[in-house]
Amino acid sequence: MKRIIFAITLGLLTIVPANAQESLDQLLQSVKQSRRQLSAENKQRLEAFGREGDRQRALLLDVVEELTAAEQLGDRLEAQLAASQLELEEMAGALRLQTGDMDALFGVVRQYAGDATGALKSSLASAQFGARTNLLVRLAETGNVPSPEELHEFHVLLLQEMTQSGKVTRFNTEIVNAAGAPVAAEIVRVGMFNLVLDDKFLRYEVNNGTIQELARQPAARYRRDAQTLYSVTTGVTAMAVDPTGGQLLGLLIQTPDALERIAQGGRVGYVIVMLGLLGLLIGVYRVLYLSATGTRISKQLKSDTPNSGNALGRILNVYVANKGVDTETLGLKLDEAIMKETPGLEKWQVALKVIAAVAPLLGLLGTVIGMIETFQQISLFGTGDPRLMADGISKALVTTMLGLLVAIPMVLLHSLVAGRSKHLIEILEEQSAAIIARQAEREL
Repeated sequence: MKRIIFAITLGLLTIVPANAQESLDQLLQSVKQSRRQLSAENKQRLEAFGREGDRQRALLLDVVEELTAAEQLGDRLEAQLAASQLELEEMAGALRLQTGDMDALFGVVRQYAGDATGALKSSLASAQFGARTNLLVRLAETGNVPSPEELHEFHVLLLQEMTQSGKVTRFNTEIVNAAGAPVAAEIVRVGMFNLVLDDKFLRYEVNNGTIQELARQPAARYRRDAQTLYSVTTGVTAMAVDPTGGQLLGLLIQTPDALERIAQGGRVGYVIVMLGLLGLLIGVYRVLYLSATGTRISKQLKSDTPNSGNALGRILNVYVANKGVDTETLGLKLDEAIMKETPGLEKWQVALKVIAAVAPLLGLLGTVIGMIETFQQISLFGTGDPRLMADGISKALVTTMLGLLVAIPMVLLHSLVAGRSKHLIEILEEQSAAIIARQAEREL
């Protein structure tokens, strides 16, 4: 029976055979040797930990000393800050006592500098002298007391603006023409109101500091005034000025001209204009024709020799050709001759009357169409944006205006033509009655 030897190795219970005793002795020696080595390593680690602890304690002491020094410095700085603040308050109080009402004065200067900045920036004088707002911006934004030199320069700027507002000045500069190309030109500045070049008005762009020619110019009468002003060098001349520095001019050039007004009336407006032109041609033609006819009849009244080139002469020729007939027959012959002349004298009067009656009716038709379009826009988009209804309202008003503009002259022309033709017919009838009366006297 094998013997069993109990051995303890590294805290573990191991059951080994008896023949393994030599191996266990070797194992025991190895464990002892490993323990000695481990003990030596642990001792070295403990010594290293000790040295590191000493070093950390030394560092801690240094940090504590630095913290104490920093706290002491902070205390000293806080004391200095409190003393400085107290001294500053004392100096501010002394300054307020010395300046008195100067703070209010400087506040007013800053306020007026801010107001003048926008005025000078948009001023037409800046188109000639360039930007002049650096000083004003500095005065408006600074919290310091302005120097006497700055106040004097501010005063000079205001005086310059005042004097330039009453001058008409000619100067050379670069402008942007209607095609968008920069060109050199000599322009005239009318105070702070207008910039003109020949018969063209210019606009000063505040954002980029350029002078631009208006793509669309105002009415011809304003351009004539501008051209006259541009051409003269002395004396007094009439000129339309824009006190807003360009805003009224911008609104003025957006006003539709006559053709654009007619275009707002649509197809009905064009029909009314065509009828008006037709009626005007007819009326002018009839006035000229009746005037010429009246002149020839007046000449015939002064002559004893009948002339077939006029209505009265042709009637007299009828009398000459029928002198031998009785009075009644002669009267019928003369009435027939007058009836032949009457259509030529009354020609186209009905057309003028019809045009005078139809034009306002067409205007009313355009008004109805325009209102229908307006209500359609209201149904689709509501009343939030009045511009959506402007087209229909313009058509309604413009067609009414065109109808009245055509009807009123047509009524006047019709009255003139009808009165003139009636007067000529009365002359013919009067002369015919005189001829019949003389014939009747001869028969008696």
